[in-house]
Amino acid sequence: MALVACSQFTPVLGAVRENVDRSLELIREAAGRGAQVVVLPELASSGYAFADTAEAAAASEPATGESVTRWHNAAAELGIVIVAGFAETNPDGAPYNSAALVMPGADPVIYRKAHLWDRERLIFTPGDDLPPVVDTFVGRIGVMVCYDLEFPEWVRIAALAGAELICAPVNWPTVQRPNGERPGEVVRVQAEASMNRVAIAACDRGGNERGVEWSGASVIVDADGWPLALTERAGDRRRPAPQPTTAADGSTLPDRIDPATTIFAEIDLAASRTKRIAAYSDVIADRRTDLYERYSR
Repeated sequence: MALVACSQFTPVLGAVRENVDRSLELIREAAGRGAQVVVLPELASSGYAFADTAEAAAASEPATGESVTRWHNAAAELGIVIVAGFAETNPDGAPYNSAALVMPGADPVIYRKAHLWDRERLIFTPGDDLPPVVDTFVGRIGVMVCYDLEFPEWVRIAALAGAELICAPVNWPTVQRPNGERPGEVVRVQAEASMNRVAIAACDRGGNERGVEWSGASVIVDADGWPLALTERAGDRRRPAPQPTTAADGSTLPDRIDPATTIFAEIDLAASRTKRIAAYSDVIADRRTDLYERYSR
């Protein structure tokens, strides 16, 4: 069993040191409550809604920079695994939207988001590597970022590589949905977990940043796809009300910072090693690659 935490907060755009300070406070609180793995949001060090590549580059750091180093030092001090999103400097062009996995006694493992969402492709460079699956003292942890979760192939790749837990820093913007439905991203995480029999911890962010309202819908699901822990907004079935971005006089409202929240779940990682769902049914062994190999290219 592993105690996993998602520490959801509202990064301030461009305030890298202050964001990492806040994240370390949350990490220490979670570790103090027994968490062995702590997941932070996508671009936790920098914020998200950059106007252009230059602004993102100004908030970026190399993987050897201060943010990842401070997270790495905290992981060593507290004896935990941390997965956190950051803007990674790219000496050859636009920065990467990256995530770092740090733990005691090992170098940081860096993953660069391969599937860029919407305007991200105008800001960042996509990564070219498969999602890493890392042996940790807790178990085998896979890493991906936000929109990567929308691609069944990507989650399946991590499952085939032996991931027992996928940690995904995410930034999910609020979108309109029918009354009675939970955020679609939460439903899709449940589906991906169930289809691959692998636990997933997705840590979202909150607040309103440059007119983008964030879902604040962090969720931790088990290998059967059932939520073990989720924020209130992740389970909210009411249609979200539009949030104003301008004042009555037409001026732009300041960004809103929501209170931080951390969710915890105890996960049986051994369950992710069992792909059998019935006496004669196995979600990995039953694949008919002979029939659909031509479509996998």
